[in-house]
Amino acid sequence: MTTDTPARLLQLLSLLQTPREWPGGELADRLGVSRRTVRRDIDRLRELGYPVQASLGSDGGYRLVAGKAMPPLVLDDEEAVAIAVGLRAGAGHALEGVDEASVRALAKLEQVLPSRLRHRVATLQAATTPLTSGDGASIAPETLTVMASTVAGQERLRFAYRTKDGTESRRVTEPYRLVSTGRRWYLVAYDLDREDWRTFRVDRVSRPFATGARFTPRELPTGNAAEYLRQSMYRRQETYEYTVTFAASAEAVAANIPAWLGAPEPLGDDSCRLRATTGDAVDWLAVRLAMLGYEFTVQGPTELASCVRELGERLIRAGSGDA
Repeated sequence: MTTDTPARLLQLLSLLQTPREWPGGELADRLGVSRRTVRRDIDRLRELGYPVQASLGSDGGYRLVAGKAMPPLVLDDEEAVAIAVGLRAGAGHALEGVDEASVRALAKLEQVLPSRLRHRVATLQAATTPLTSGDGASIAPETLTVMASTVAGQERLRFAYRTKDGTESRRVTEPYRLVSTGRRWYLVAYDLDREDWRTFRVDRVSRPFATGARFTPRELPTGNAAEYLRQSMYRRQETYEYTVTFAASAEAVAANIPAWLGAPEPLGDDSCRLRATTGDAVDWLAVRLAMLGYEFTVQGPTELASCVRELGERLIRAGSGDA
């Protein structure tokens, strides 16, 4: 019999998180308590925000259902390892859809993982190679989790940084947000030594260290980390405007492209136009547009049109065996 109420509640919660309905009598037997105690514990879980649904009947069943908010979950060892491995695989490459929220979740999970489970996660990750759509440099998940924890905790972050020309430096920052572009992770932060906002490519960061010093977040000039990153990249790179028309609705195209690529404007029910400015390589943009799966026409610039044409010819040769 479980006499420790908190321990019994956790055990009850773990049972209810199994996707099935539990008869009250079976729960009482599992916990070694009376049915009245089970009903009382169910009420406590409801008070804590867990949506436990009771069914009528001779035995009366209970199951955990979806509620208005996400309550804490209790994971067994295998579930925790599976989630950590999956999040690590996605976080190591700047995949679309794997954003800062995923990295924060990984940081929270790894903070409480026992050492024996950390070893299992590391072993599994070392033995597997994920097939990813990101073509940027891979990143140690530990680097991202340290950064995410300092962003969430408003804690100053110190790290070593290597610039494009190979220059090494040490930075002390007030981290603001992590941003994924679909190929790379970037950190938007206030650089205390330079007294200005900066963006850092995370794959060029090493030895990140949470200093423990708290700070009050400053107001970002653009108010949005993704927009600040976009403007920062355009200032550093040669940029060009491009215009593409799609034989698809604006809603369909918008649902399949990242926001930073641009916002399509409708031309009709089955066509739309995409106008944007980019600093990405035109050959990569040509591939990205082709991967959307819609018929499209490049209105400009000529460099992008040439890349699309060459890509099409190359794929035709590959398909015919003439490559």
